[in-house]
Amino acid sequence: MLWDIFCTVIDNHGDLGVCWRLCADLAARGERVRLWLDDAAALAWMAPQRPANVQVHTWAADTRFAPPGDVVVEAFGCDISAALAQWAAAEPTANASNSIAGNAYTAGVAGLFSSELAAQFTWINLEYLSAEPYAQRCHGLPSPVLAGPGAGRSKRFYYPGFTPGTGGLLREANLAQRQAAFDRTAWLASQDIALAPGERLLSLFCYEPAALPALLRALQQGGQPTRLLVTAGRAAQAVQAALQASHAASAADSENNPQGAPDFRGALSISYLPYISQEDFDHLLWACDLNFVRGEDSLVRALWAGKPLVWQIYPQSDGAHAAKLDAFLDWQHAPPSLCALQRCWNGLGRGAEHPDLPIAQCLAAWQANAEQARARLWAQPSLAEQLRQFVLKNR
Repeated sequence: MLWDIFCTVIDNHGDLGVCWRLCADLAARGERVRLWLDDAAALAWMAPQRPANVQVHTWAADTRFAPPGDVVVEAFGCDISAALAQWAAAEPTANASNSIAGNAYTAGVAGLFSSELAAQFTWINLEYLSAEPYAQRCHGLPSPVLAGPGAGRSKRFYYPGFTPGTGGLLREANLAQRQAAFDRTAWLASQDIALAPGERLLSLFCYEPAALPALLRALQQGGQPTRLLVTAGRAAQAVQAALQASHAASAADSENNPQGAPDFRGALSISYLPYISQEDFDHLLWACDLNFVRGEDSLVRALWAGKPLVWQIYPQSDGAHAAKLDAFLDWQHAPPSLCALQRCWNGLGRGAEHPDLPIAQCLAAWQANAEQARARLWAQPSLAEQLRQFVLKNR
């Protein structure tokens, strides 16, 4: 089948990360994909190598969209009304679903789809990931479109999830083989990172959590040497700001550290990473003893890593992220110590007043919990597998 996946890039690590992994996974399973983006810049480092059967198209106000494929995926509620208007105004073409050359229909006044064009594609609304009960309750439900260029059609809500009855999680067919072949020492060497004997390894991919200064202080004052691998962008900026605010270092000093060169702070050494591909981000998670992740894509990758994780949810003004975190922790059967750290990291617990959590004493229990959670997920079909079957069933 030919898939058109639309994405508005809000957080280029998150929305784009999910959509690109979906495109690549579908392509690996023999599907043809067109990815429509309003900002494709991050793909230069995120996905430097791309499958031949995935095309990336710029999506702007004046874009002339190709005829729709067999499946149209509206990721995370992005507005595809411009494409719908062009398709609605077009003369139907019997072979449109077989075209991947990018020929565009002439845009015109939007109207009801002709019966031929209306039957041509399945419309999927790919939703955000949540462990809350509504994900399973609403997964797969139809949503008739009553107004606008898509009027007369119906789209289907597709909810990724952690349990049977939802749409599953993205997982490549060869993921287990890749993990089994992973050489931690060789990968760290490729990043110019040499660990000291007994040094614990943590990754940090975050926004600007209020508890970050407390975490850095706790790691600096801890009894075990710890190497913190900090991802480029907001995480690195947040660490530098926290160090500057504590008078431990200036932001300029931190920025002068080359890739892999540790910045020593007591028992803590900090290495700043460049922007890395999705493949190397997986390697980063596999290499570390504890992963701090943010958003949706990195949460899923951390779960597949089978390592303890701390998840920073994108904060929402109405506080809805608190229920989302609690639902995830309930599904995870997270130990109380991990729940406390998760809530602290998301500003829902004691925040910066909770710096003394004994990570070293808790890691073994957290590791066992991570492996159990991953085992439950392995028993379920992946998102791409389920999505293909869902589309075939609802065509």
